[in-house]
Amino acid sequence: MSFTTFTVEEENLICVFDVSSRAALISDISEAIHDFDEPEMCGIAENTLKILDGMTDEEFSELTFNPAYHNDDDETEG
Repeated sequence: MSFTTFTVEEENLICVFDVSSRAALISDISEAIHDFDEPEMCGIAENTLKILDGMTDEEFSELTFNPAYHNDDDETEG
């Protein structure tokens, strides 16, 4: 694959949307970007769209998206 890999932030953003196809994901992010209040979030979304635009549907279908998050409930106090 010749495209740039996604950052953790971009992958987390992707996981919020429909990943059934590249077209669906591009559409969802493109619609939502207008509702983002933070410039940093807009930048993440814009870069994600650039990467998605630069890959083929076949390349997209080979990807697996797993959100990286921290769950405080998993921690135990010692």
